[in-house]
Amino acid sequence: MRLATTQLASHLKQGLQALYVLVGDEPLAQRESLDAIRAAARAQGYDERNSLMVERYFNWQQIQSYGQAISLFASLRLLEINIPNGKPGIDGGKALQAIASKPIADTCVVIILPKLEREAKSSAWFTALEKQAVTIALDEVEATHLPKWIASRLALQGQKTSQQTLEFLAHQVEGNLLAADQEVQKLGLLYPQGELSDAIVREAVLNVSRYDAFQLGEAVLAGDAERTVRILQGLQDEGENAVAVMNPLMWALRPLVRIKQAEARGENMATAMTNARIYGDKQALVKRALARLNLRQLEAALQKLADIDRTAKGVMIGDAWLEISRLCFGLAKVRGR
Repeated sequence: MRLATTQLASHLKQGLQALYVLVGDEPLAQRESLDAIRAAARAQGYDERNSLMVERYFNWQQIQSYGQAISLFASLRLLEINIPNGKPGIDGGKALQAIASKPIADTCVVIILPKLEREAKSSAWFTALEKQAVTIALDEVEATHLPKWIASRLALQGQKTSQQTLEFLAHQVEGNLLAADQEVQKLGLLYPQGELSDAIVREAVLNVSRYDAFQLGEAVLAGDAERTVRILQGLQDEGENAVAVMNPLMWALRPLVRIKQAEARGENMATAMTNARIYGDKQALVKRALARLNLRQLEAALQKLADIDRTAKGVMIGDAWLEISRLCFGLAKVRGR
């Protein structure tokens, strides 16, 4: 079964299935889909949740061990398997096929994948998963559909505004759903339900704090180490949450990985930029970053951000802010050959 993210909530009310596969690069859709599944699991008596991050040298044997182990604390379990690069390898492919063919007893398994290339989509492991799992496409919202998407989010808060203002909001966030969601939530906190005038929305959107995470992403891509450090310090001083900073960084780096991969396949740079939704003035910034950073560095950075996410949520021990600072400064100071 294949679902859009908008169909997930009604599906979950009918009860959790044994296997879910989340596929795509849209971070807000991924976060909200995971939150919805976790909330449904808690409501339906799944008292134990485990998360596994598939990194280099990941031991797939632990999946089998997990299936054989008996929980001491819960009869129903939720197991999340995150594969950030979408490449489980030979052992991983076999393990995923085994999960598809024989569900783990008393366990709901959620497999998290990025947007897959054609080879991965036609692989035996993904074919097996698609046949048995509820697959949720974490699709990006097309630029032409973004005003309607924002209107639907405002409606959930009991608010609405003109088409002109919706288009202004869509333009301001440049297709970034995380930024759009942040602006919508801000309007919900600042103003009561009802009609929002163009002036009110513009004032709220343009009255931003001195520093924001999107400025940080721009400084990192530009290779401006001094500005990167300054923005990091400003964000910390303003009490910004580490997760709120990390998500825009993911959004800034993921398109670069896709463009580098497209280049490796011999695709045209301009086409790769368009497919990665990099437009206008932002193309010059991205080209500068691509000239400095190679694919290995970018993939490692995304993997590190996934680790920082786990640290920020208490799954791993460490200082999330310290790790973000190290990563951003390290990327900013890289110089091209």
